[in-house]
Amino acid sequence: MAWAYLILAGLLEVVWAFALKQSAGFSRLLPSIITVVAAAASFWLLALAMRGLPLGTAYAIWTGIGALGAFIVGIVVLGEGMGALRLASAALILAGLIGLKLSSSE
Repeated sequence: MAWAYLILAGLLEVVWAFALKQSAGFSRLLPSIITVVAAAASFWLLALAMRGLPLGTAYAIWTGIGALGAFIVGIVVLGEGMGALRLASAALILAGLIGLKLSSSE
């Protein structure tokens, strides 16, 4: 169950990062509310996941899901660039996440 909590926490990190961008520095109400609620839920789920996972693994996976998810949302939704170096860097993050999962005893 810890992994399910962690994956959901990471996905909510993507939600709050995107909403934060849309909030225009907390000047737009709805995206600001979504940011705060999604961030709180993400932290809560991360805390639940940490009951059964090592700190380093849980935190790295959580931030990695958020980073890769925000990277993908930036490209797909916001039209951000996806040069070869950016894609290679994202692939390295993904490789690290897979390595952490494979080396986890949970």
